Amino acid sequence: MDLAWISVGALIIAVTLSMVTTINVGVVCLAFAWIVGVHLGGMSTGDILEGFPTQLFITLVGVTLLFSMARGNGTLDRVTERAVRLCRGHAGFLPIMFFFIALALSTIGPGSIGATALLAPPAMAVAARTGGSFFLMALMIGNGALAGSLSPFSPTGVVANGVMARMGFPGLEWQTFINNIAGHTLVAFGGYFLLGGWRLFRRGGSRTEYVELPSQPLEPHHWLTLALIGILLVGVIVFEFEVGMTALTAAAVLSFARAADEKEAIRGMPWGVMLMVTGVTVLIILMEKTQGLDLFTSLLVRLSTPESVTAVVAFVTGVVSVYSSTSGVVLPAFLPTVPGLVERLGGVDPIAVASAISVGSHLVDLSPLSTTGALCIAGVPAGVDSRGLFNKLLAWGLSMTVVGALLCWLMFG
Repeated sequence: MDLAWISVGALIIAVTLSMVTTINVGVVCLAFAWIVGVHLGGMSTGDILEGFPTQLFITLVGVTLLFSMARGNGTLDRVTERAVRLCRGHAGFLPIMFFFIALALSTIGPGSIGATALLAPPAMAVAARTGGSFFLMALMIGNGALAGSLSPFSPTGVVANGVMARMGFPGLEWQTFINNIAGHTLVAFGGYFLLGGWRLFRRGGSRTEYVELPSQPLEPHHWLTLALIGILLVGVIVFEFEVGMTALTAAAVLSFARAADEKEAIRGMPWGVMLMVTGVTVLIILMEKTQGLDLFTSLLVRLSTPESVTAVVAFVTGVVSVYSSTSGVVLPAFLPTVPGLVERLGGVDPIAVASAISVGSHLVDLSPLSTTGALCIAGVPAGVDSRGLFNKLLAWGLSMTVVGALLCWLMFG
């Protein structure tokens, strides 16, 4: 059998396993790359490992280590606490304020999972105290966090931008980020008002009952952490410092200053996701060498036209992302098809296709089958039946496969 088809089959099997099992597909992809490349293709192990994305790995390690330290030493908790204090007031504005807080937190580095993990418990507690809707609160927190997930400083943004740069489209970080914010903002606010958020404003101008929690002071190590995060943001945005090495340097400063527990921070890093991303990337690079990527792209081309390609890729990646990892599987597997889709369909904007893949795959992540949705459910106070919230988030996530396809067609088609 042709080696290109074998490599495509290996990727399809790996993606399927990621959807139906809990196996880390990064390990599976590395094994497939070795079997297909060395034992069937006559390559050396060194040829296979040339596809290991070293720069991407270093960037992921640096960013996740710094924010694991910031979470472990209590800095992000104290920032979140102060942000939550801004949310007291009219019931209708509470979920909206949480959307923007989640967006801000996700953008500066923790990403959607980190921001949701920090905000879901206090946000759901506020919803319980004020008689608000857990579903609407989850809708706004989750979409706010996902809106910031393609920031150049977040793990998922690092993955997406690294793949795009390797495909020949560097320097698109901010445009991709803005497109993702636009998509999630439209969906979040559209859903919020269509599904009952407007009723919260009919309670009148009275302020809702809110029990204020005691404030935890910001200590010197918290201020140092915030200063280093600020330096990271300024260095990357203004002086174009490399994100990963800058973050690693900041983490080293925190370690020397004894401002964070380095060992605990390393244990708290998402090693499984990083293994997924790098493993899938190695298999994708092998597919490029065997012409398998061209065949995989051809499968998408057959389903698409220049007018419908953004809707098609958003729908396909949305369906896969419901059951699989967006950053670990979907983006590394589908973003490399962008150059081929553009070339074969003709007259297609590569940024539009890449944005459709990114937005379409992220919109479904509020499903409870995804980590962001699951964290929202986990934040519901004890004693509250969360089954109804589970069902609503599942219906929402599944519906986003279609809504995302239509939205991406309207925005990017």
